Amino acid sequence: MGFRGIERVMGVHHTTAIYWVKQTGQHLADAYDPDGIPEVGELDELETFVGSKKTKSGYGQQ
Repeated sequence: MGFRGIERVMGVHHTTAIYWVKQTGQHLADAYDPDGIPEVGELDELETFVGSKKTKSGYGQQ
């Protein structure tokens, strides 16, 4: 869920949700060292959006 979604569900400002994530991140280990290779992967929705754009250039460039 995105920060704006958390804002709607929790009834707090999205910057508050970002602050919560940053605070929690400080308590996590620096690196993730999995025991094995995961069988399932997940792609971010932004990748899908970028991949479906009709134009491949930006700012008027070809």
